[in-house]
Order: sequence, then C-alpha cells, then structure tokens
Amino acid sequence: MTGATGFTGGHLVRALRARGHAVRALVRDVGRGRALASDGVELSLGDLRDPAALTAAVRGVDVVYNVAAIYRSAGVGAETYRAVNAVAVQQLVRAAGAAGVRRVVHCSTVGVHGDVEHPPANEDAPLRPGDVYQMTKLEGETLAREAAGPSGVELTIARPSGIFGPGDRRLLKLFKSAARGYPILGRGEIYYHLTYIDDLVEGFRLCGEHPAAAGRTYILAGAEVTTLNELIRRIGALAGVHRTPIHLPVWPFWMAGAICEAVCVPFGIEPPLYRRRVDFFSKSRAFDISRARTEIGYAPAVPLTDALRRTLEWYREHGWL
Repeated sequence: MTGATGFTGGHLVRALRARGHAVRALVRDVGRGRALASDGVELSLGDLRDPAALTAAVRGVDVVYNVAAIYRSAGVGAETYRAVNAVAVQQLVRAAGAAGVRRVVHCSTVGVHGDVEHPPANEDAPLRPGDVYQMTKLEGETLAREAAGPSGVELTIARPSGIFGPGDRRLLKLFKSAARGYPILGRGEIYYHLTYIDDLVEGFRLCGEHPAAAGRTYILAGAEVTTLNELIRRIGALAGVHRTPIHLPVWPFWMAGAICEAVCVPFGIEPPLYRRRVDFFSKSRAFDISRARTEIGYAPAVPLTDALRRTLEWYREHGWL
C-alpha cells in the first residue's frame, strides 16, 4: 500500500486489516507510520520515486494498492507532480511485475474527464484534464498501462469522485458555507457527485480482489447525485440552518483567484483563493457507476444524507465547525 498515512489510504488499510489481510505500507517517515505499525501493518521505509524502495516494498506481495499522490499544493512544480503522479506509477507497476505481484490497483481520479458536458459521464467519456494534477494523473494511467502489458501484472484503475468523510477536511469549506449560511458562487445548479469514504474503500477492495476487475477501469462514486444547491440545502438542514442562500457571480472571484495565484505561488505561499476553488461552483461533476456495479458488484451502501451527517458531526466534535 502506498499513501497509507493519508486519509483514503488509512481507511483502506484499516478495512483490509479488519478482513484479516496482512498489509505492508511504503512510508517515507517511520514516525508517521507508527500508528499503522501498532495496528499490525508492516512498514517499508522509502520514497515512491525510488525504484529500489519500490522493489523492496512489493517483494512477496499479492496485491498492490497505489493511493499515494501529490494532490494540489502551492509551490510544487510540474516536474514533481509528474514524478509522483506519473513516472513513479510506471516504476511501481514494473517493480510489481518483476516481483510476481498478481494485481496493481492504481487510484486515479474522475478529474481526468474534466468538466462533464453531458452528465453523467462513464469511463469512456472524453478525457480532458484541466490542471497539472489532473494531467499528471491521466499520464499516470497511461504509463501504468504501458508498464503492465510487458510485466504481466493485472492492472485495475479506479477513478473516484469527490472523496469525503470523517477525518478529512477537503470539503470543510463547503460544510462551513452551508452551516453558516455563506453565499454561493453562481446559480448552484451544477451537479456535484460525492463518494463517501466507507463506500470507496469497499470499491478499492473489489478492484483488488474481484476476478473481473483485471485490466479494467472503474469510476467509483456514490449512489446519489445532487445539484450543488441541493447538497448545500441538505448540509444546512443537518446543521439547523434553513435560510435561502445568496448567489453571487463567479467571474469576480475567478479573477481574484488568478491574482492570488500570480502573487503567492512563485513564493511557495498557499494562496487564500484558487481559480480551481472557484471552478468548483461552475463545473458539473456527475458520473455513471454502472460498470463497477455490473462487473464487480460495487454497491454504495451509505445514503448521502447519513454520510453528510456523520461528516458534519465529526467536524463539530473536533472543533472545525
């Protein structure tokens, strides 16, 4: 497992351990992996970009789950994104093949499809990534497939939609907006498709274990799609907020995001506002999970409202809301 010290990888490790699987985690920092070790996870020290570390990590392994990635960070150059999200994936698949690993499950993203013009999009929808993260994730898919062919390893690619759940803060701003009645940018009628973490890790497990998943690509997302307005309404209702949100135009904030990036990013400073954060309010994201349902039995089990409630409660318990 790579990315085991992160949100998604940590949940996946715990789910696999609960099923009795022996798990080895590639970690860069023993200190961060100490909690994993206390749960019976074997640690393999090394960097994802180091071929020798990969060779050691995959020795004697049946299935590799590659969850590690550079998501979106200020001051990180395109070459670093490519090294982690693309080249290292190719090296990992090659190392897995050489070690006799049966299958590699590579975590990509629905972001490789970009803005979805005709929702819901399936795995065959046009590929048009919009930023360096999405572009390097798509390149990672391509390089992984190229490496898998000669190596003989089974490759399965998973493309999750927006991941959320207790323990993660990527949607914290959205929850704050809904819980505190903040304005919404745009009309709010775009689609937004979330994936609750418990459903996602089950999807990953199926990608690693189901015979039909070999050589396939699957979109993993929740069972329900809502508009942004409906999503904010539900979160607000769970938080006890029942006011009609105010809608503001998108373009002034998009321009402000561009200025913030131009000023902050060259100095490695996290901009207070990104254009991609503004794009959240204007780009539709709705996906068809029929392939995963039909071929590997993927069946999201947590209703969206329940998942939102659990996440909201976690934010409150930990003082984030």
